[in-house]
This record gives sequence, structure tokens and C-alpha cells, in this order.
Amino acid sequence: MIGDRVKVTTDETIEGTLIKNDDLVIVKLDSGYNLVIKKDKIKNIKSIENKKENKQKKENIKQNKKLPTISILHTGGTIASKVDYSTGAVSSKFEPEELISMFPELHEIANLNSRLIGNMWSQDMRFSDYNLIAKEIEKEIKKGVDGIIVTQGTDTLHYTSAALAFILENINIPVLVVGSQRSSDRGSSDAGLNLINAAYFIANSNFADVGVCMHNSTNDDFCAILPATNIRKMHTSRRDAFKSINSKNFALVDFKGEKIKKLNEKYNIDKKRKLSLKLLNEKIKVGILRQYTNMYAEDFSYFKNHDGLVIESTGLGNLPISGKGESNKIFKTLEKMKNVIVLSPQTIFGRLNLNVYENARKQQEIGILGHQNNMTTETTFIKLAWLLSNHKKDTRNLILKDLRGELSERTEFEEEYL
Repeated sequence: MIGDRVKVTTDETIEGTLIKNDDLVIVKLDSGYNLVIKKDKIKNIKSIENKKENKQKKENIKQNKKLPTISILHTGGTIASKVDYSTGAVSSKFEPEELISMFPELHEIANLNSRLIGNMWSQDMRFSDYNLIAKEIEKEIKKGVDGIIVTQGTDTLHYTSAALAFILENINIPVLVVGSQRSSDRGSSDAGLNLINAAYFIANSNFADVGVCMHNSTNDDFCAILPATNIRKMHTSRRDAFKSINSKNFALVDFKGEKIKKLNEKYNIDKKRKLSLKLLNEKIKVGILRQYTNMYAEDFSYFKNHDGLVIESTGLGNLPISGKGESNKIFKTLEKMKNVIVLSPQTIFGRLNLNVYENARKQQEIGILGHQNNMTTETTFIKLAWLLSNHKKDTRNLILKDLRGELSERTEFEEEYL
């Protein structure tokens, strides 16, 4: 059985903890190293000690009527996981008692409800997953909770936050999406700080909107409360991977020092609004195409049967349509396409201006949108899908109008956010 202490005989005898037993046998040695052995090399494998189940007795947590109630909805990810170093397996902890045993500071901040709503690898998430999360949030709001934390893997966390910002129309309590880059038992983990600071911000602010809580820097001090529709994952592994794009963070939070530093108060504080779910049509097809050199007309025509297309364009919004030959073919292809095409900045920071160059003015003449767009590609994608799902006839009129703080008249840019 996996987890048993075993004695494996090959040309020599080895003792350790069994981690895997199929085509390959993996044994964790007492030194901590894993030994991989091909099955056909094993003469005998014998269990010499059964795995000891570590059953912890649950302690009832008394509710404190003076504290707010926060629901934590888990979708998977590393934030509530620990590694069992006897086997190397990762186990997830979702019960309130388990979370408080991992992060005892939470007990001083709020009363917790905590449950798993689905194991979703963030890279596999679909519109149906965003709809599910939104429906579960609505259930918690109807129970009368004071705030909600949604935990998720970080790969597509910024897609989820944007989707929830649009789906949860007239949100009236704080909803923070929280992830972690490193598992909660590692010394360098960001899980605890992100989760506790999210709870602290919910309990001690007037915020009644959708946001994200992640590390502000590589230090274990402040976490940033980021706008749901203006962020991007900017690093594969750093704990401060998420940054505000063309906007400022809402706040910096340090629960240890009991500090909340407000930076940008352009968020909802009206808790009397009536929530309405505006779900995504799960059959809507929207594509993203990144512009590059030496493109062909067929690269664009591939998306002709999609409902919408976001093109991550170069510079101020220039597409490769100015020359002869293939450039002219690309223009003719785009001219014939009947779906909604929206440009977003490939540069990440800044905004598009389709009135500067002649080719960009030609793009507007054939119905390509994007003038003055400073949304990220990810938010443009989510917003286009949401509009096609809920306001199909008005999509072209609404895509470049600010609905959730995703567009701004002035582009904020500060080096500290890079």
C-alpha cells in the first residue's frame, strides 16, 4: 500500500516508504531521496510496517459574534495544501478547523465558513467554471456572509477575477480572489500571508467589490489588493507576480502591523445594491490572436467562425495590412469577417490610438474596434465574451465603454508597479 514502509529486494535490499507501485516503483529512502526502480528488476517487495494514518481530532471553533463572517470557496490550487514529506504527496485542507490550524491568525479576524466547490486546474478552466463560482458566491451572499474569498491556482487567476467582476453585476459585498505561488508548508510560501491579509482587508474596509489579494513584493510584509479587471501575471514563479496594469492597486495591507494603506478608491462601497448574475454563454467562442511578423491571411481566417476575436496588436494598434501581396490578402480577409474583432495592446502598458496611422484608420473603416483601448488582452477577451453572452446587439457599442473599472480616461503608470 502506498505510504507503507517496505523492503525491496533487487541485487541488494532497500528499505523506505513506498510512493509509487506500477510500472516503476518509487521508494523514499530515510535520507529523504527518492529511488526509482524498474519493476522487472525487483525480485521481491514486502511491507514491513503499515502506513500510520494521522487522524487529527477536530476542535469545535466558537463563533465570535463581534467578528464578521467570511466564506472561503476553494477551487483547488496550492493555497490550502500541505506536503506529506514521508511520501511526497500533497494533501489539501479545506475545513475551517484545518485552515485555522494552518493559519491561526484567521481565528482573530473572522468567523469562517470554508468548503471546496471543485478541483479546477486553473489552466483548464472554462466559462462553465466561472459560472459555477459565481453561483456559489450568490449562495453565500444569500446566507448573509460579510465577505467571500475565492482560492484558485495562479495561472489564470486574472481571467477569473475579470470574469467575476462582469458576472457579479451590482456586487454588494467584498469578493477577493486569492492564490499562492508556493505551497503553504514551504518556508517561502505566500499562501498564509495572502489569505490572512485578504481576510483582514475584508474585515476592516468598506470595500464591496471584486478584487485580488496577492504579495506586493518579494518581502513578507504587504499584500496588494488589486483591481479585478486591470491585472496580469507578470512572472512565472515570483510571489509578487501579479501587477496592476494601466491602473493603481486599491490598497496595501499588512495584518501584522494592522495597516491598510489606500491607494485607489475607485471601487464600489454601496452594500445596498441588489446582486444580479449575468452569466457567460458557455457556447460562445472567442479567440485571441497575437500579431507577429510574417503572418498569413489564413492565420486570421482561422477565426472566421468564432463569435469574436481579440487581436493583440503591435504599437498603437497596427495590423499587417499596409503592403501588397500577403498584406493585402490579410486586409481582404479581415474585411470579409463578420464577427466582432477588437484590438488590445501587445505592449501591455499604454493604450491604442487608431487615428494616428492611415492603416489603422482603414481598420476602423472595415469595423475593427480598439481605438483608445487600454484593457489587457485577458480582460478584453473576457469582456467580449460577456457582452456577446448578455448584450449581443450592443456589443460593439459597449466594448470600449467602462463598465467595471476596466477602462480609464487616464492611464496610470508608476514604476513601483512593474
